[in-house]
Amino acid sequence: MKSTTGFWLAAVVLAVLYSGCATYLPAPDFRALVASPDRSDADRATDARRKPVQLLEFYGVRPGMQVLDISAGGGHNTELLARAVGAPGRVYAQNAAAGRLDARMQKPVMKNVVTVTRAFDDPVPPEARNLDLVTFNFNYHDMVHMGIDRARLNRAVFNALKPGGSYIIADHSGRPGTGATETNTLHRIEEAAVRREVEAAGFRFVAEGGFLRNPQDPRDAPVFKPKQPNDEFVLKFFKP
Repeated sequence: MKSTTGFWLAAVVLAVLYSGCATYLPAPDFRALVASPDRSDADRATDARRKPVQLLEFYGVRPGMQVLDISAGGGHNTELLARAVGAPGRVYAQNAAAGRLDARMQKPVMKNVVTVTRAFDDPVPPEARNLDLVTFNFNYHDMVHMGIDRARLNRAVFNALKPGGSYIIADHSGRPGTGATETNTLHRIEEAAVRREVEAAGFRFVAEGGFLRNPQDPRDAPVFKPKQPNDEFVLKFFKP
């Protein structure tokens, strides 16, 4: 009986240790990742305003993670995530229209990426469950004037994440009190409005990354071709 009990306890300990190793792998060298020589010149130009090293650190992304990138667009963020999660991980790249990632998907580094064509209010494919991380960069404001059911969108993200998983939204900052009234004219949204909507889905706010902030931006003009860098927020929420 003792030997059986001892064997069982040892098996449990090993299972816990193995699970911990699989879940909490060390972070990659984000600076080296961003400096990878096979990244395109266009992506490096985008880096100047997106600060990808700080963004990846704020994500807390690790090798082996399962990630959904909502509104992946041309894939600048998607490719960075693919490099960070590595071969054992997976990135689902969602767009509402097909074809936007076709050229980028030819790169070897994108082998762990699954392209997803789905509506924004239902962005999660059936197989994407118990996700570690969901990212949504600089397009949440567009959901307002596009008439997207944002409550449904945020609930879908909540349901797809595992407990403790992170939902991170970056967007162009609106002035206090403007809420979601300038999403179509200035392409800005008030940070507090985003927080209210996401927390209503059951998420808890964790932190705001200040690395894209610019106090000199008056936030009263469209974000395209700005006179100064746009003031932008990056919010982290987690699923309890």
